[in-house]
Amino acid sequence: MEIDHVLIAVADLAVAARELEEHHGLASIEGGRHPGWGTANRIVPLGETYLELVAVVDAAEAKKSVFGRWVASGANSPGRPIGWAVHTDEIDDVGRRLGLTVRAGSRVTPTGGRLEWRAAGMEEAAAEGSLPFFIEWGPRTSFPGRTPVRHAHGTPAITGILIRGDADRLADWLDGERLPIIVSPGNPMLAGIVLSRADREIVLGTDPR
Repeated sequence: MEIDHVLIAVADLAVAARELEEHHGLASIEGGRHPGWGTANRIVPLGETYLELVAVVDAAEAKKSVFGRWVASGANSPGRPIGWAVHTDEIDDVGRRLGLTVRAGSRVTPTGGRLEWRAAGMEEAAAEGSLPFFIEWGPRTSFPGRTPVRHAHGTPAITGILIRGDADRLADWLDGERLPIIVSPGNPMLAGIVLSRADREIVLGTDPR
């Protein structure tokens, strides 16, 4: 397993994207709508990972979906990390181990392409914010993190996932996989993330260290 992406809930995609670029030099690209979830996104490609800026664009539809309610509950003007995903090539095995339902998802890109994935554990991640959900990308899907983009000061890497919660619970959930996670006691939540590049570290969210 490896970190796949981090969800950042925002009130307005265009405003959040502009502020992220102005404050941190991080460029983003238009993503697309999530059918049935009432949300839309923008992607900040980071190579092997990415940040997903996500906002509610249809409040009535969002209320009917776990993902939409999750985004709505965390969205604010500056944006807040609310969740994270880990990539696996064995999602059916993960689902069996944890008793999770594996569900298929997709969205259409602005250029008419189609992204397809299978995910598990989203309900649990929404309820217990320290836990990631699991994702496996479709065999013909181009990974969003590798989309060409120019960041003003170079492409950073995600070097820290800052968690509050139970370290043993998280280790069991991840089956002992070693990831760059820093866990502090407290109510379960994703407190923030650390991005590192040559000139500096960027902390998005609240650093619990």
